[in-house]
Formats: sequence, structure tokens, C-alpha cells
Amino acid sequence: METWRKPFDFDKLTAPSGELRIIKDRCKGCTYCVEFCPCKVLQMSEEFNIKGYHPPMMAPGKVCLMCGLCQALCPEFAIYQVGGKEEEKKTTQGA
Repeated sequence: METWRKPFDFDKLTAPSGELRIIKDRCKGCTYCVEFCPCKVLQMSEEFNIKGYHPPMMAPGKVCLMCGLCQALCPEFAIYQVGGKEEEKKTTQGA
């Protein structure tokens, strides 16, 4: 969809980058990450972890925006992000 309005700093904006990591054996299957993901990127997998729960996984064809909500909501600290804003800060400071 093409719009006629764009932010003043549109040419300086970059899409969030990074990788979402899930520690499957730490998950207890509460589904908070799946229920509250704003982009519906996560889904529960069919496999079992060592505790006997279904851990979440990335849904095929979906792109994570790296908002960090799943990371903040996870009571077992089973989800975290690697890269993204922290990596960008390091590269811009080192240059």
C-alpha cells in the first residue's frame, strides 16, 4: 500500500533486526508468549521438552519485530533476543 505521507526521518529508519531464541527445556507451556505476541509470530510446537510440555516455536512464514514482549512475559526466562538494538549500538559506537 502506497501512502502520500512519510515521516521526516524515513530514510534513516531501519527495520529491527536480531534473532529470537527459545530454550525449549526451560519452557513450562504457559502459552503467554503465543497469546500476547502482537504479530502472532509464535505458535506451540507438537514436540515435547524434557518436562513434558509443548514449547513455543516460530510460525513458518512470519517475521518477528523484536518488540521483546514475549521475553518480558515469559515467567521461566525461556525466550530471549540476540542482536538487534544492542548490536546496532556497538557497531555505531565503534565506527
